[in-house]
Amino acid sequence: MSTLKPIRTALVSVYSKDRIAPIVQKLHQLGVELLSTGGSRTFIESMGIPCKAVEDLTGYPSILGGRVKTLHPKVFGGILARRDNEGDIAELAQYEINPIDLVIVDLYPFEATVASGASEQDIIEKIDIGGISLIRAAAKNFADTLIVASDAQFAYLEGILDNHGASSTLEERRHLAAEAFSVSSGYDSAIFNWFALNGGQSENHLRVAVDGAKDLRYGENPHQAARYYGDFDALFEQLNGKEISYNNLLDIDAACALIDEFDTTTVAVLKHNNACGLASRPTVLEAWKDALAGDPVSAFGGIIICNERVEADAAEEIGKIFFEVVIAPDYSDDALAILRQKKNRIILKRKQVASPAMKMRSILGGVLMQENDAKVETSDDLKLVAGENLSDAIVADMLFANKIVKHSKSNAIVLARNGQLLASGVGQTSRVDALRHAIDKARSFGFDLVGSTMASDAFFPFADCVEIAHTAGVDNVIQPGGSIRDTDSVEYCRNNGMTMVMTGFRHFRH
Repeated sequence: MSTLKPIRTALVSVYSKDRIAPIVQKLHQLGVELLSTGGSRTFIESMGIPCKAVEDLTGYPSILGGRVKTLHPKVFGGILARRDNEGDIAELAQYEINPIDLVIVDLYPFEATVASGASEQDIIEKIDIGGISLIRAAAKNFADTLIVASDAQFAYLEGILDNHGASSTLEERRHLAAEAFSVSSGYDSAIFNWFALNGGQSENHLRVAVDGAKDLRYGENPHQAARYYGDFDALFEQLNGKEISYNNLLDIDAACALIDEFDTTTVAVLKHNNACGLASRPTVLEAWKDALAGDPVSAFGGIIICNERVEADAAEEIGKIFFEVVIAPDYSDDALAILRQKKNRIILKRKQVASPAMKMRSILGGVLMQENDAKVETSDDLKLVAGENLSDAIVADMLFANKIVKHSKSNAIVLARNGQLLASGVGQTSRVDALRHAIDKARSFGFDLVGSTMASDAFFPFADCVEIAHTAGVDNVIQPGGSIRDTDSVEYCRNNGMTMVMTGFRHFRH
């Protein structure tokens, strides 16, 4: 352990007083002199603990409605002075500045104020100036000063005080300095992003700060280290199972995006981010059976998601196969008891949280950002280009298939009928290959494709896909259109009794 530095004087400036009492009590018991301002000082004194006013130290009162309290050389000089620098020590003596060894800060709740829907003026007033300055100053001088930048570090400070009294090691100060700059950078990022969204026009800059790191067992492969940054617990409650892996998280993300497209009772099975089974039915049990029928082989070790409460009957059937994760908005007690029979089976209860409007991914040492693909086609988007008319049943199948192909890796083809995914071809380098894969797969599981609907994530550059699909029994086609040779596919459909619609919206997914 490195040489201990004593804590003789502590400056306390916190917005929330809920968790500071035990620390203040401990510091007082250890003989540490306390400095504070305004509400923090009043709170400390209400505990019967003496506390010097920063105003008495500086000779200036809090001014500008509290905007300026601690911004003074007698405060920042005491924090920033290097204890092993003779010049700094001489200046402290010259200007009668006492060293400050510990700074405890809890910033104004800027993000919470924004989230509350407060007025712009209220939001502006929650931009902390003094607190953020105290954090940066104390963190910079971590060689001599201990900084606690948020109530998230209170427990760590209590551990320090319990372990070796009113003192700290260099390792402890360095650790809390890093935490402090994490707090300050995150706080400034939140402020920047608020301005950017409210007329700041800062498209040339990207600032992202995410708290809550979680080490994963490994990445996509066992030889790759991985970590997840985010608040998983805000999105899900894990009711059972082992630690969630990197690949699990990718599949969970894809599963949630897919299931959110459906308003009726739907179950989907995913493998490697693509749906291998999906069905919409009156009950979860029926939807599960027909989703599984779409590809009972690929379902092994997959991710299951549904948008309705899971009851015991469905759980009994779901539990018959091996799968990694099941996700639902709720489960009956009996269903949970059944699903929990496998201790490693991950059971997630999904919470109602809005999806982000933007998506990011790393590439070439930088970041790509785009709007989420929030377009959901309706019957109004369907332009009939081949066929006599569109029945309600055909429209339903077209929209159903289109939702699935939207969430399939390109190039993608989906074959569906009566609210059931029959097969898909995904991630192929040609659309013809994707279609042939889908047809072969559907036939391998006993599906007759007569009367089925084909959905494509992008246009057909030639007529070959509709020709192959027609030969296989497909009757209906939904696609974006947009090829300079659209007429080739349209004419084939017209001449062979097929129905085709164009939506005008491509849904590439890479």
